[in-house]
Amino acid sequence: MTISGQEVVVTAEDVATPSKTKQIIKKNGLVLKKSLGQNFLIDQNILSKIVLAAELGPTKAALEIGPGIGALTQQLAKLAGRVLAVEIDQRLLPILDETLEPYPHATVVHGDILKTNLPELFRQHFEGMEGVSVVANLPYYITTPIIMKLLEEKLPLENIVVMIQKEVADRMAARPGTKDYGSLSIAVQFYCEPELVTIVPRTVFVPQPNVDSAVIRLRVRQTPPVEVADVDFFFAVVQASFVQRRKTLYNNLAARFFTKENKPELEALLHGIQIEPSRRGETLSMEEFARLSTALRAHGCK
Repeated sequence: MTISGQEVVVTAEDVATPSKTKQIIKKNGLVLKKSLGQNFLIDQNILSKIVLAAELGPTKAALEIGPGIGALTQQLAKLAGRVLAVEIDQRLLPILDETLEPYPHATVVHGDILKTNLPELFRQHFEGMEGVSVVANLPYYITTPIIMKLLEEKLPLENIVVMIQKEVADRMAARPGTKDYGSLSIAVQFYCEPELVTIVPRTVFVPQPNVDSAVIRLRVRQTPPVEVADVDFFFAVVQASFVQRRKTLYNNLAARFFTKENKPELEALLHGIQIEPSRRGETLSMEEFARLSTALRAHGCK
């Protein structure tokens, strides 16, 4: 497969086939852990789409989270100048050593990505690289915490290309006024430009998960699309606006930021920034949320 001059070539040592994956599992007596979201991808075409979406090259690096038995890691190593994979399951480390033997520029470290000092990891492994992208098949149960950790730590990232539950990908890319639009949409889009790459059926995994997946590319922004004086407060306002989706913006915000006595002040504040109190949070654009958080902060809300 070739995209924009890049190509991923399938070779004999590649593990992403049903027979090779099952052979490795059987040979090593692996019992896959549902608690770790261990579903191994066995489709070379999907792997190629993931890797090519990251726009890698010999001067760029890739950070993989949860490499499993190395199917995606192999493909990353064919294009990236350096690959670092963080694997929480110690049982997989010897398998990865074998899988990645032909790729000396690919390194695996044992650890929990949510507890890892990522800035230090970047300093140790990616010095001299022109750009770094995260590329991963993320466990469904910790998708959001991982992505928010990557974004909030302000790492020097170009892209985050991840395979996640389709429902979560839809929420990340959702626009105002749609059923999927919510606080996750705003959090991701504050830091990134999301783009759906491809839908992934559950049939291309061993074992099969219960839901379909999607590959999404998050291009990390250099600066947010809106200016806010207090990012934490901005997100507090966003969260409060979606606490009960069926409630109006006025009711959600009143419950979080106002007492019974000063609730009338909220209505005047909303009218003052041209936002109807009867609207729901899902109808507000990020620009309107920025305006709202600025007004609430100026009003003395915390």
